[in-house]
Amino acid sequence: MGFLQAAPQLPHPWRSDRLLHALLERTLPGVRRDALDGDLHALGDYALMAWQRAATTTRRKPVLTQWDAWGRRVDRIELTTAWQEGPHVTTRHAVLAAGHEHHEHARLEEFARVYLYHVASEFYTCPLAMTDGAATALKASGNRALIERALPHFLSRDTATFWLSGQWMTETHGGSDVGNTETVARQDAEGQWRLHGRKWFSSAVVGEAALALARPEGAGAGSGALALFYVETMDGTQRRPELVIDRLKDKLGTQELPTAEIHLDGLPAWPLGELSNGVRQVAPMLNVTRTWNAVCAVASMARAITLARDYATRRLAFGRPLIEQPLHAQTLADMQAEFEGAFALAFEVAQLLGRVEHGSAAPHEIALLRLLTPLAKLWTGKLAVRLCSEALECFGGAGYIEDTGLPQLLRDAQVYAIWEGTTNVLSLDALRALTGDGLVALRTAVAAWLQGGDPHAALAIDAALDAAASHLDATPAQRATLEAGARGLAITLARCAAAALLARQAAWSQARGDARPAAALRRFLGHGLLQLADIGMDDTALLLH
Repeated sequence: MGFLQAAPQLPHPWRSDRLLHALLERTLPGVRRDALDGDLHALGDYALMAWQRAATTTRRKPVLTQWDAWGRRVDRIELTTAWQEGPHVTTRHAVLAAGHEHHEHARLEEFARVYLYHVASEFYTCPLAMTDGAATALKASGNRALIERALPHFLSRDTATFWLSGQWMTETHGGSDVGNTETVARQDAEGQWRLHGRKWFSSAVVGEAALALARPEGAGAGSGALALFYVETMDGTQRRPELVIDRLKDKLGTQELPTAEIHLDGLPAWPLGELSNGVRQVAPMLNVTRTWNAVCAVASMARAITLARDYATRRLAFGRPLIEQPLHAQTLADMQAEFEGAFALAFEVAQLLGRVEHGSAAPHEIALLRLLTPLAKLWTGKLAVRLCSEALECFGGAGYIEDTGLPQLLRDAQVYAIWEGTTNVLSLDALRALTGDGLVALRTAVAAWLQGGDPHAALAIDAALDAAASHLDATPAQRATLEAGARGLAITLARCAAAALLARQAAWSQARGDARPAAALRRFLGHGLLQLADIGMDDTALLLH
């Protein structure tokens, strides 16, 4: 037989991850690191097993069976093996529950688990993010009855009592503009609220509960008149008949995730709070779910780059391994530097979320979280697509072949820029955060991160932040121009924050004899920080004519 190319091998995701080890060593007390280590080892073991299983089994998708053989409506969804394993992995290793422990490191410890589990989970992390958001919204609501009813299930460490929660917001007419929600909440003769309407994207329809926006009957138009309701989807072991699954979405990626279109035909519901301002009640969920999105995007980048780097040691071209080819090595190093910036920013948001929730945040950090969360989500989402695409190119033709498992990385990555707000939606959210004291909070944080670090990095970051501030000051009265440039401004600020965080990590590592993070910082800065653009509104109109 002729030559056969060796496939890329995945090293142990926990033991081989220098970034995660360094992060936890720098930020966690030793006793907390020791307690976390067992779960991280086990999740790394699971991720390695899942990769090996995927290489030797035929890929499956969920299957919806709407009717049984005797004509009964059943709406049964058959799940993939990883999804069937999801409740066990989640509860055994506290993937979700860890984030709600009562200490300031809870979110960091949660998202370290999420980072290792995500790719292996086949996006079971999506409903976990929804459940985490639901738990957060319930706690913020102060509704004691619902908290006592649902929270023990959402945060359970026992598979037998664990529940998933969906998040049913999107409708055909609405999309990001939830003010167009058409689902109606009506009270029956006994005073029970019931939901009637159609939800267009339901990513956790296999769960036992959900939070849904609906307009109470007789309420006015617009988003302010919407209310947020809690629903349960099961009646014992059977799906409630008032919840009808129309079909599963046929998606570009995340194909193992059963995303459904559903009809609500009188599904019992309970309001979380007042029968208005439901969108405001959703707000506590957004910091949580957007952080999940950013960390999962970083996890996909890590997987793609790890496989590309391993393959470069196994693939010979022109007489030597790819890793020894100068241009290929340069490409991999560029990817690694960008990834390290994204990793630093996503996990800083995770830590910040934990401190704010625990009440141990510095005075400026609440405004900082409000700004950094959309920045991290939008930038990591776009970067994941670019880096996963570049990684596939590193494999040549093999990167385009389905049964290598590599194209799935790119298809799945596209979702990060769409879920939980598109890049433009998040850019406008960041712009709103900047109208308050967001930029002051960012500059305060950046100054602290840069203390004792590389002075050349500090100059470059400060210059970019000055340019961003000048951009904001130049167009305060020109709202359309400011909004048109919001994406470039947001990416500039995200890159400035990431660079400052890389500088902090480089200083910490160099004091311990590790020069590698400083190399990542230099490479990242070499790619540039500024993404500001001169906005020609007249040209925009001409080009769209």
